[in-house]
Amino acid sequence: MFVDTAELEVVAGKGGDGRLSFRHEKYIARGGPDGGNGGKGGDIIMIADHNAHTLSKYRTSRSVKANPGDQGGSNRRNGQGGEDIKVYVPTGTIVSENDEVLVDLAIEGASVVIAHGGRGGFGNSHFVSSTRQAPRIAEKGEEGQKRLLKLELKLVADVGLVGLPSAGKSTFLSVVSNARPEIGDYPFTTLVPNLGVVQIDDGDMVVADMPGLIEGASLGKGLGDEFLRHIERTAVMLHLIDVHSEDVVADYKTITKELADYNRDLATKPRIIVLNKSDSIEAAELKKLQKKVQKAAGDIPVMTMSSIAKIGVQEVLRAIYKIVKVAHDARAEAEPKPDDIPVIELATPPDFWQVTVEEDGSYRVTGARMEGFARRTDWDSNDGVERLRDIMRKIGVAKELRKQGAKPGDTIRINDNQLEWL
Repeated sequence: MFVDTAELEVVAGKGGDGRLSFRHEKYIARGGPDGGNGGKGGDIIMIADHNAHTLSKYRTSRSVKANPGDQGGSNRRNGQGGEDIKVYVPTGTIVSENDEVLVDLAIEGASVVIAHGGRGGFGNSHFVSSTRQAPRIAEKGEEGQKRLLKLELKLVADVGLVGLPSAGKSTFLSVVSNARPEIGDYPFTTLVPNLGVVQIDDGDMVVADMPGLIEGASLGKGLGDEFLRHIERTAVMLHLIDVHSEDVVADYKTITKELADYNRDLATKPRIIVLNKSDSIEAAELKKLQKKVQKAAGDIPVMTMSSIAKIGVQEVLRAIYKIVKVAHDARAEAEPKPDDIPVIELATPPDFWQVTVEEDGSYRVTGARMEGFARRTDWDSNDGVERLRDIMRKIGVAKELRKQGAKPGDTIRINDNQLEWL
């Protein structure tokens, strides 16, 4: 089954807690702190893979979780990091969150850490200083990133077949390739895109048969609006028109309008128009129809063929391949070499904090860095909470709280936690 959209929840691994530990060895009085750091939680890495053809597996497995990091040990032993999880998606998958595109995995082998594992907490040996010889502080591990993603696959094909239902697209694909799409003399025989590899002379190209478009497809009518996205990646469109249509010019204009309404760039994408089923009408009538469409199409080439009779098919394929080869050569020039396959890094939120006054008179501190410190704080430990206060003093949060009127005894909120200001 072909599936071109899916939702996937990804949950990276939690970081391991730091260890609160002191040396306990015979003949060694007052053993120093030796608690190790927690291990980092596992990342979730998304990879574009040409062996993955659909997103169907994510219709049944909608959640992926990475392993947590281990807790730190005594003797300053750090916990082991959680194992990363690799998620393979078809090349051409666009990953979004809250309607914002995070990454477009259009290059084979490209990878991205789509959810970062939580940082491991520091053990108490990390906090030893000249003024703090026996710290009783150990951080908790940070939660891993959790995201609800939308996956959208845009087929990576060279040629996109477009046209009204029953224009002969599926028949054409079955004749020129090994693809075996369902074929029938009724609208919407093709319910999902079909791909076929076409060999012509000493080259080849991938052709995608799209479900038939109808007037209003760009607005959600019929089936075409679900598949117009796939045409965006093609190098050329092959627009088929049935010669038996009541008005071939109107058919041409309908498809052209729907493509432009969906995406203006499609209106300028290279295309070839073909009057199909040419063997079933008189040559003079065919010539007349070709002239009509050519007048409406302007500089766009208009050809004729019959897929079933295999008349004019090779000429059409060669005309398409000329355009495809130019795109292939340009892509080969631009594509990274195997050693340069991109590892994509997502933009990180700006590292700033702010203080706001809540309706109940308490103060809320927000910002990725401060919220991270708060998540790693052991709120059951007085020493841990006091360290958080020290951090707030060092980075200027305490000064801003005083500026906004905070007094001893006031409540300060960070995430779901709160502390009393001193």
